[in-house]
Amino acid sequence: MDAFTKLPEIDAEGYLVEPQDWSEELAEEFARQEKIDLNEDHWDVIRFMRAYYEEHQVAPDARFVIKHLAGRLGADSRNKLFELFPYGYVKQSCRIAGMKRPRAWSTG
Repeated sequence: MDAFTKLPEIDAEGYLVEPQDWSEELAEEFARQEKIDLNEDHWDVIRFMRAYYEEHQVAPDARFVIKHLAGRLGADSRNKLFELFPYGYVKQSCRIAGMKRPRAWSTG
């Protein structure tokens, strides 16, 4: 995002207030802030999360994302989500995917 692009409204912790304001360009900006270079596996997780949100109007629990990754990458991928987002599912993947911060979950 260039300096002239206005970020959508975010809360005090940096999460989008309205998930429908999300874009792939915004995901790239949030990832840059988290020092993550998005690759195909990151985008797979992000797109799964967005699709889940569209259907259920809530961010998927990490176990659903892990199950999705296992279906795509095999059973050895159990820790893949945490390799992709080393500072936590909520802190990094939910934020990058444009989810509101899940209130009932820990930040890890």
